Amino acid sequence: MEKLHATDVLVIGGGLAGERCAIEAAAAGLDVVLLSVVPPRRSHSCAAQGGMQAALGNCVKAEGDDPTLHFLDTVRGSDWGADQEVARIFADEAPVAVRELAHWGVPWTRVRPGRNTYFVKGEKVEIEESEANAGLIMHRNFGGTAKWRACYASAGTGHAVLYAVDGEVVRLGIDVRERVEATALIHDAGRCWGAVTRCLRTGRLGAVLARATVVATGGHGRIYGQHTTNAIINEGTGTALALDTGRVPLGNMEAVQFHPTGLVPSGILVTEGCRGDGGHLLNRAGQRFMVELEPEKQELASRDVVSRHMMQQILDGHGVDSPFGPHLWLDLCHLGARHLQTKLREVSEICRDFLGIDPADEKIPVRPIQHYSMGGVRVNKDGQAYGLAGLFAVGEASCWDMHGFNRLGGNSLAETIVAGRVVGRRVAEYALAESLEVETALAGRFLSAEHKRVQGWLDRTGGGPSVYDVRDAIAETMVRRVGVFRSGPELERAVEELRQQLDRVERAALRSKAPGMNPELSFALRLRGMARLAYVTALGALARTESRGAHCRTDHPARDDVNWLNRTLAHWPEGASEPVLSYEPVGLLDLPPGDRGYGLSERIDMETSLESYNAGVEAAQRAAGSLPTAEPMGSRMRWRAWEGAPERPTPDRSE
Repeated sequence: MEKLHATDVLVIGGGLAGERCAIEAAAAGLDVVLLSVVPPRRSHSCAAQGGMQAALGNCVKAEGDDPTLHFLDTVRGSDWGADQEVARIFADEAPVAVRELAHWGVPWTRVRPGRNTYFVKGEKVEIEESEANAGLIMHRNFGGTAKWRACYASAGTGHAVLYAVDGEVVRLGIDVRERVEATALIHDAGRCWGAVTRCLRTGRLGAVLARATVVATGGHGRIYGQHTTNAIINEGTGTALALDTGRVPLGNMEAVQFHPTGLVPSGILVTEGCRGDGGHLLNRAGQRFMVELEPEKQELASRDVVSRHMMQQILDGHGVDSPFGPHLWLDLCHLGARHLQTKLREVSEICRDFLGIDPADEKIPVRPIQHYSMGGVRVNKDGQAYGLAGLFAVGEASCWDMHGFNRLGGNSLAETIVAGRVVGRRVAEYALAESLEVETALAGRFLSAEHKRVQGWLDRTGGGPSVYDVRDAIAETMVRRVGVFRSGPELERAVEELRQQLDRVERAALRSKAPGMNPELSFALRLRGMARLAYVTALGALARTESRGAHCRTDHPARDDVNWLNRTLAHWPEGASEPVLSYEPVGLLDLPPGDRGYGLSERIDMETSLESYNAGVEAAQRAAGSLPTAEPMGSRMRWRAWEGAPERPTPDRSE
């Protein structure tokens, strides 16, 4: 075992959220250690293509945009599952964050003055961009937004932003430890003190003690196996570590987003920017079905709505048969080769490299696929975890909770930077005010427990299943029973099957017994956490007897604001065989629950007044484990600022 290390701030995860948080702490003069299972420039943030939402209002189709409209879109997109104060903080901070990235060198696509050609709702239009806006950051259209708002760098936005942010990490001299993962959080008496670490090159265990610890390990889409756009490193490691403490709850784990356009058969993401730039979704007959189903937003309704319509087309027999199952088409041919080679270049390269086609000449086979986890480590508006002081979470690993039950495209990439800035400041303030007075014996106990866990896998004998067989069985259950459409009977079967897989984890055996560099052992150490994340996801989905955002119950089609205007919290008490579900209010309500402006879901309206609902929020969240925040609850809310904002057209709900 290696020596113990001490630092001011430990960040677990080297993607955009973790690096941006680390920058804020380092800029405050603190020592920061950042752990990353891959070199940071290879983290999954690099895969983001289409854009980052920020209300700059720089082009004709963005005129009149402001953070209040962004706030409204985010809350409506969440199907009123979001914490509205967090959504407000996010919308207000996003313009600053995007301009800061320009200062750091992100090559944003810029406004070209004069006549420009676009495709809007299937029609080719020409728009005169003002000379006064020449060179400002350009926007493209994304689903669920009232204005063009997504700032982008061709179709490689995540790549460009990640390289710029990592450059700042290098400039500040932050201690980045690549090929190192955390295997357990060190905690005692309601306080987190760092983490046990494991080197993926040598297999050696160590520990880092810290005043503040940040989980920033991204999503957990790999519980859906190959049926996800997520990288293979997105196994929910940090989320599972928080759950394993027995004190920290996970929030809204049943809220799982399926992206409408996953490439068939690889599952690689094809950015929403394709539809934002005028791409069409077609069924087997070549029909643009979204025009009839969503006449106002068409292909740019929110992702949950488009995914459901696409899956229904496939279930109704309108999909295109293929050796890999039925799919639909994404047609970009009419955009032209020049547009595809400039504004959507990465999409062109993906189609060329993985399908051998040119999207300027051929349609792209797509279908909905798991993409994003709205659920994660439940934190307050400062990013501090419920129930465990000194532990923070940021990015997709967290349930901050600005996304509620459906994330709008472009809001996640923006969240990594905005939350990194906001939470990073709170992390710095916390660490500066706290001492590192902890007995090294505590770290020794956790190190000893992890050493026994590793040795237990190496010593296990018998004919148990392979760890990869268990992983694949978990994924099969999640895809078949916890997908775009859900029902009580299917979810009951999912819970039963996942319970069996949890038992199989304890019987699984390794084929390779190498104690050092051993990918099979590394995966085995994460397997129980993945099985638990899948289990609480299915359990939460079964318990939530309504449809809200991406959670669509065919046996409970209405959004129920009487009984379910709340957030699911899942604890897994130490030593318990089952998790415990509880609920808290979604947060203070400024914008009252109403119609989203797209989709055809029914709803049961809340019966209590907003005042009555809001009066109980703070006490209920404190009882659920929320720790005190630097500013009082509601202090960042701009109450009723949305009054007078343009109304969304009410969708035609006639048959």
